[in-house]
Amino acid sequence: MADMGLRELERIRLILRGSSVIDWRRMHFQTRDEVDRFLRLCQIDTTRPEDAVWARLVLADAVEYLRQTYNYRVADAVADPAEIHDLFLYASGVKGLPRHRRIACIVLKVMHVIQHIEGRDLLHRLAVSEAELSELVMAKVLGVAQLLRDKGLPVVEFAHSIKSRESLITKLLAKRETVAAQIYDRTRFRIVTQNQADILPVLYFLTQHLFPFNFVVPGQTENTLVSFKAVLEENPHLQQYAQHLHLDLDYEDREERTRNLFSGGSYRALNFIVDVPLRMDAYLPPPEQDTRERKNRTIFTLVEFQIIDEETARQNEEGENAHKLYKRRQKRRVLRRLSRGLVVPKRQG
Repeated sequence: MADMGLRELERIRLILRGSSVIDWRRMHFQTRDEVDRFLRLCQIDTTRPEDAVWARLVLADAVEYLRQTYNYRVADAVADPAEIHDLFLYASGVKGLPRHRRIACIVLKVMHVIQHIEGRDLLHRLAVSEAELSELVMAKVLGVAQLLRDKGLPVVEFAHSIKSRESLITKLLAKRETVAAQIYDRTRFRIVTQNQADILPVLYFLTQHLFPFNFVVPGQTENTLVSFKAVLEENPHLQQYAQHLHLDLDYEDREERTRNLFSGGSYRALNFIVDVPLRMDAYLPPPEQDTRERKNRTIFTLVEFQIIDEETARQNEEGENAHKLYKRRQKRRVLRRLSRGLVVPKRQG
């Protein structure tokens, strides 16, 4: 926490709120190396010719979209930078002219969306099963879990689970939106830290080694555990950045937060969903033999993460919060929904 600054605060807050990077007005990259690490986390290695070409294609698409759809004037320095890394430095205000920051931010937002669209399209074209995807993402996450332990971070438990067919059916029937795509936690990881103060350092470690912060799915965070305002109150050295945040400190207090309908009233946890990027080179021809017009090699797969401290985890298993009572409340709702309108009225005498 002592090493965190404005950049870290913004990224952590985005996850705690489940908000979108599309609403940001500036990035916080300071050096080319930092941008390069971020791109590699996104599964883009610009030292590979195919990745460099792909990044340029997404940039060209974004510029064309802005120019044709909104007649937007994209400066040549942004539309055709010396290297992709410059876009992030322009958007952070550490390189280029002052007016380039706003333009670069807008272009990067469009690129972010295009990247997701292309990733989804590639996933649907590949002959890969849900089970295979789960194995791939599990190997990736567990590799980072081992790194986390090797670094000595205070993690008591790092467990994974995959929802059974029965659980998937029950959850879909219980949800208002009965669409398979709405099941975000098919693959789930639960991380238990020693103390509540350990949650943020562990969370930030994951954003540096496992998933880019901007791939957290907006609107899918359930946070009843970590208050962003309390983070600043408990770390006075961070209060100097409050006036520079994208949103004012009281923003969360004005938001309408939703809770899981089936959890106990005192249940507390941090749950969020990430679109984890995965390279699919093993399922694609070598780049030099790839005849596709658009040569994207990365897909996204939804994964749920729960981070909680050991004491809160213990309390969550007591009384009304017990998991068996959660499942009971969920099944009761399913039975009510299934039988609604199908009860035969009693015959009048």
